[in-house]
Amino acid sequence: MAEKIKLVQGDTYPQIQVTLTDENSGAAIDLTGGTITLHFREVGSTTVLFSRVGFINPGTANQGKGIFVFQPTDLNLPAGEYEGEVEVYWAGIGARQTVYDMLKFRIREDIA
Repeated sequence: MAEKIKLVQGDTYPQIQVTLTDENSGAAIDLTGGTITLHFREVGSTTVLFSRVGFINPGTANQGKGIFVFQPTDLNLPAGEYEGEVEVYWAGIGARQTVYDMLKFRIREDIA
């Protein structure tokens, strides 16, 4: 997950898709019955700016796929470098798994 996701300040509806896989085997993590959450913060900070629950399509949950949709005010942030942590929680079994690698984001100023 080394590539930066590029976003524009003030945009109101960008979406990102993630595919979660096991680092050792490369197999998709089965998200069936789980929820995914993105915790977003500025690089170098310990303050979470927002957390966004993602969408898991039941038809592709076993493929480790989820989608995060940014909300209208999420990107009303200064231009700069940000990072996100993805957390999976399976309520049925009370298990939580946090993806070790952070998602990396760059927000640039809007020119219009």
